[in-house]
Amino acid sequence: MKLKRTASLIAIFIFASGVLRAQPNTSDSIKRSSPVVADGAMLQLISDDFSFTEGPAADKNGNIYFTDQPNNRIWKYSTSGKLSVFLDSAGRSNGMYFDRHGNLVTCADEHNQLWSISPKKEVTILLKDLDGLHFNGPNDLWIDGKNNIYFTDPYYQRDYWTRKAPEMAAQHVYYFQQGKPPVVAADSMIRPNGIIGTADGKYLYVADIGAGKTYRFNIGTDGKLTNKTLFADKGSDGMTIDNKGNIYLTGKGVSVFDPQGKQIDQIDVPANWTANVTFGGRKRDMLFITASKAVYMLKMKVKAGK
Repeated sequence: MKLKRTASLIAIFIFASGVLRAQPNTSDSIKRSSPVVADGAMLQLISDDFSFTEGPAADKNGNIYFTDQPNNRIWKYSTSGKLSVFLDSAGRSNGMYFDRHGNLVTCADEHNQLWSISPKKEVTILLKDLDGLHFNGPNDLWIDGKNNIYFTDPYYQRDYWTRKAPEMAAQHVYYFQQGKPPVVAADSMIRPNGIIGTADGKYLYVADIGAGKTYRFNIGTDGKLTNKTLFADKGSDGMTIDNKGNIYLTGKGVSVFDPQGKQIDQIDVPANWTANVTFGGRKRDMLFITASKAVYMLKMKVKAGK
């Protein structure tokens, strides 16, 4: 009994201090040679004390922010291993991305909006409707080098909505330059979801999870998308890119594709659903994975693509 009490006190102290040391999950050790995962790396559990995690995004220092959407919070996992609540009442934020000014831009689908959250936690509503109609529910976004935003707008009925049907006839990808109304960037999608662009601003990848496919577009100097090309015969929830141009798709674990669309790796994750993924950490060489009730990280050979 004394041993159990001591262990309990240690656990309470660790939680109260706000510092979590990610523990290796030895059952998920990458025992094979991988083109992207560091040799001998193990999937490390940060925490599984959430309801459903989404939207991981890294700030300029490599700290990771992610959402626990059912509990309406945005969490922060620092490069020093501290896990803390960044924002309560977070607009049911889903996908997130940092702009070049250090603001956290989020798909706040409680009221189908885009938010910008300053480092001081001041919220600015960037978008709330289009031509008087509510968006379906902004889901994921990517911000280009000019600080303009591409975002997906699929319809997923939420239990916290009063409406029971969409106001818009279709589910699109939008391009938003602040100070101007958003425009449809891609309109031939069933249900667009994950989205990521290349660091040089030449290509945009969009997952049509409704069609079970991921496409690549050319980005014009005016932000218009052209040359829609099938990249992978696989859909995705969230997605990211590394500095070699490899694309990471999610759903059942993490599927890694090279720039030509050939699958080069499969990272298994012990969860029913892997929702999203991004790179972070001090050297941007840690892959952070939001998966159902948990958040994991994995040491990589590659780094963030931007």
